[in-house]
Formats: sequence, C-alpha cells, structure tokens
Amino acid sequence: MCRGDVEPSLGPHECVCEGPSCADGGRCLGQQCFSSLTLSVGRRVDRKGCVKGRERDAICKAPHSTNRVAVCCRGHLCNANLTAEALEKADEEVKPTPREYECVCEGSLCATIGRCLGQQCFSSLTLSAGARVYQKGCFRVYEQGRMTCKTPPSPDQVVECCQGHLCNLNVSVELPVRKASKGDPGYSAPTLAAAVVAPVVVLIVLSTLATLVFRRIHQKQMERLTAREAEYSTIDGLITSNVGDSTLAVSERHGASYLSSVTADLLDQSCTSGSGSGLPFLVQRTVARQITLNELVADASHHLLTLCERTPAGKGRYGEVWRGQWQGENVAVKIFSSRDEKSWFRETEIYNTVLLRHENILGFIASDMTSRNSSTQLWLITHFHELGSLYDYLQQSTLDAAGCLRMALSVSSGLAHLHVEIFGTQGKPAIAHRDLKSKNILVNRNGQCCIADLGLAVMHYQDTNELDVGNNPKVGTKRYMAPEVLDDSIQADCFESYKRVDIWAFGLVLWEIARRTVSNGIVEDYKPPFHDVVPNDPSFEDMKKVVCIDQQRPNIPNRWFSDPTLTSISKLMKECWYQNPSARLTALRIKKTLTKINNSLDKSKVDC
Repeated sequence: MCRGDVEPSLGPHECVCEGPSCADGGRCLGQQCFSSLTLSVGRRVDRKGCVKGRERDAICKAPHSTNRVAVCCRGHLCNANLTAEALEKADEEVKPTPREYECVCEGSLCATIGRCLGQQCFSSLTLSAGARVYQKGCFRVYEQGRMTCKTPPSPDQVVECCQGHLCNLNVSVELPVRKASKGDPGYSAPTLAAAVVAPVVVLIVLSTLATLVFRRIHQKQMERLTAREAEYSTIDGLITSNVGDSTLAVSERHGASYLSSVTADLLDQSCTSGSGSGLPFLVQRTVARQITLNELVADASHHLLTLCERTPAGKGRYGEVWRGQWQGENVAVKIFSSRDEKSWFRETEIYNTVLLRHENILGFIASDMTSRNSSTQLWLITHFHELGSLYDYLQQSTLDAAGCLRMALSVSSGLAHLHVEIFGTQGKPAIAHRDLKSKNILVNRNGQCCIADLGLAVMHYQDTNELDVGNNPKVGTKRYMAPEVLDDSIQADCFESYKRVDIWAFGLVLWEIARRTVSNGIVEDYKPPFHDVVPNDPSFEDMKKVVCIDQQRPNIPNRWFSDPTLTSISKLMKECWYQNPSARLTALRIKKTLTKINNSLDKSKVDC
C-alpha cells in the first residue's frame, strides 16, 4: 500500500453465515461481514457470510447493479440484522418511499428506552477535543441522512448507516488509521525540510514574476486609457455614470463595508449572551462542507435589524442569510451565532416535525454546524426564494385583485396547516407561529407565499395536553403584537391563545397586501401597520396605548369599498382584529372565506 493511504483497521470478526457454502453452525470468521441479494433468472438469492483478503474488493467494493447489491460491515455478528435491497441504484437521485425502522439509540440525545424510529440507522465515532465519542441513532429526515451517510471516513470521524430492524445493534465503527508502505526509507530531517522549503521558494518566485507581469500589463492599460482620455473628453462622465448605475458596485460596497459595520453595531448591543453549552447535533461537519456560500442576501443588513427588533424586553436575535449552492441548486443558508444556539435548535426541532412539509411553509433541507473565523456558526439550510420577503416585494410591486387573493390565500393555507394537529403514528402537533409578519413571509415565483422563521413557534399535543411554550410568552415583533400580549392578559397556559395571536397578525399582513392592490387605477404606497400613529421603532408603551387603550385599528381607505374584492377582504381583516381574542376567526375559516371570494372573482371574469 502506498505511503499515506488510509485504511480502516480490520480484525477477525464472527459473522452470520447463510448459503450453500456455509457450515452447519451458521457462523464464520473474516475481516468483514456481508449480506447480499442477487436476482438470478427472476429468483431472489440471499446470502450472508464473511470475506477475507481480496474477496473484499470483489464483494464489498463492487458497484451496485439492478441485479445484485451487497452491503458489508465490521463488528461481531454485525450482519445478523443487515438487509440489502435489490434493484436500487446506488446514486439514484429519486427519494425512496419513506419507511421507518426501529434503531438502537445511544448518546446524549437519546431517550431512556434506547430506541428510535427513522428512515436510516447509523453508528458513528467522532474525535472531539481528543475524546472518542460513540453514538448510535436514526435519521428521520431523508436529506440529512443521505448527506451524512455518503460522507467518506476521515481521521477524526466515521459514520456507517444501514436500513433494517435494529440493524445497527452490532455495528461497530473504528477511525481509519494511516499505514506506511513497507520498506519506508525514513527520510532524514534535512531531506524533509528541503522537500518542504523548495516548493515554497518556487511558489514565491513564481508569484513575484506573476505580480511583475500583471503590474506591467496594468501599467500599459493605464497608459492607453490616459491617451484615450485625452482624445475623448467624455470618458470621465461615462465611467462616473456606469459606476453610479452599477448594482454590482453598490452590492459589493454594501456587503463588504456597510454590512460589517451593522454587524459590529449589533454585536456591541449584545442582543443575547452565549451559554457555552455543547451543540445538540448528532453528526457534525457534514452538510456545511457540501455547500458553497455565493453571496449575502441583498437585504441581509435590514434582516439583521429586523431580528434584533424582535424582543422580549428589548433584546433580539441576529444572524445572516446567504444564497448558497448545494448539488447545483440554490439554497438559503441562515447562519446563527453560537450565542443563539437555543433559537437554532428550536427552529431545527420545529422543521423536523413529521408532516410539516407544505407548499406554503418554507421548505427545510438540513441543519449543521461549522467553525469559521475562529467562531462556531449554526446553519439552517432551506429552499431559496429569489423574490425575497413579502415586505420587500410589496415595496417594489403592486397587485391586481387576483394576485392579492393568491397571496392572501397561500398565507392562510400555510397558517391553517401549522395550526391543525394531525393525529396518528405519523401525525404532527398543532403549531402556533408567534411572530407572523410580512418580513417572515417569502414570495414564490408563482405569486404564492410561504411562511418562514419558526424559531419562536410553540407546539401543542392534544392527547397529552402538552404545551411547549418556551421561556417567555411575551415574544414577537411589537408592531404586530395582539392586545392581550401587550397588556399581559394572554392565557399563557392555553394553546388557543397563541393561535388567536397569529390571527391578529395575519389581519395586519392582509391589510399590507390590500394597500398595494390596484382598484380603479388607484393604489397606496407601502406602509407598515399603524405607521401613522406610532414611530418607526415603537415601544411596548406606544403600541399598548394605540391598540389596548385607544383601541385603534389600521385605517381602511374609502376606495376599497368601490371594489367588491377589497370590500370583502376589509370585512375579513376586521374579524381578525376583535379586542376579544375568542371572537376572532380561525385560520381554517379564513382560508375557506378567501377561497369563496376567489371563486366569486373567477366567476365574474367568466361572466364578463
């Protein structure tokens, strides 16, 4: 073997042996165990056994085909519960039909019963600060398991996955070891030093030459530019005009200098404090390696301010949102600071909820952690929506009646899916968002919307009456807070209270959408709710006086009443703003009402 090759340590293991070549005892000894499935003249031929020496390449390293597949493992009787599925292509991109297996669960996040259910089981070994950390468990999210299981072993981490009932029970993993080739000459220190220094010297010389060449080329270009400038006096104006209109130049300046100053300001404000606790993630340093960060989202600086605007007690969260590339597709990477570990973990927990996926809820891909610039970053990877938030979209675009209903109906559909509890072994708890606003709603290309940012959500299980609220019920964005939140009259132990808070906020979002809907050629400029009665950054006292004491509501323009669609929508939003929370509509009723309004609009178009 060549010097520097990495090969896992192999030892004799006892394996289950099934097949015509096996002895009566059903056991054999080998460097690895295997389980294979072959299709021969339409018949399934199952075999189990052990491999030694060069048999490993023929059996374990042979590529999968539609007629044969083999799975190898290391460990005492590790192939006892190991299964292999035939006719499955190794690199097939189509997701398999979801199927859950019971797996052994060992580690800090496992329940006391030592079992878990997931689409894949795993056994892992990681070196963390020099300590060996063994874990076993299961992956419930397909993308997460797929990315982790395909990560090759490294000197500080190895993960082995399998599919089958308790298939990871006897699977043991060991870190790869480096083996030097036989007859290693053992280079002396001077020889090794020369081997290291020589390439560095060559690289420095080449870099110096390249720098001189580029400087000479640049100098010649500047000389030509100076001569041309003397001949054409307008070139200065052209350059100035181009730079002034260049979006790229503005974006680069904005992303490099302005954003860094905003981040520094936010850090100085100390919105949160770090706990210093360990990160609650099963297998680290996998997903982040596969994603390339391309650019900071254009409104990221505004997004940071938005996060820090959300309180309790005047404090908030901060982070960044990047557009990245994963497997050739654009993804959104929301980066949390290690200080905000609880929010990252909470949002990951919510997104991993079974049956949460919905076309009007932001699509979740994976969570991961990485270390950059000597600091720990927590990543949340989701689908990317290039049109940005509803808040940004409404400032730049207007809507017709159909577009208004399309957006409103899609938001109500996503909210109704969050609020409903689905019963069964594959059910989902009821979820209340608690921070619904136009900045937390993203716009799709088809004109529909999806709800994002579930870091403050609360879950409720009706069968056990379990309510997972969090540390402080007084959260959210002050401008969108319901009266019962502002005056502390909310029933913090009642899940219905949090759903009614979402309905209040939905009514404000509906008002924002309606203002930008054209009727009879008239439309209002975008303004946030209560823009005319509170300052840009209102305090709790400002909002409490307007909403609770004065009981004011956003103004309804007179022009809305000359349009049947806007008239119906204005009536609907008023039913979301009742001072008594129990009098407000439910998300499902709002969805049905908007569907009825949309059908009436379609019918009127057909009649015309």
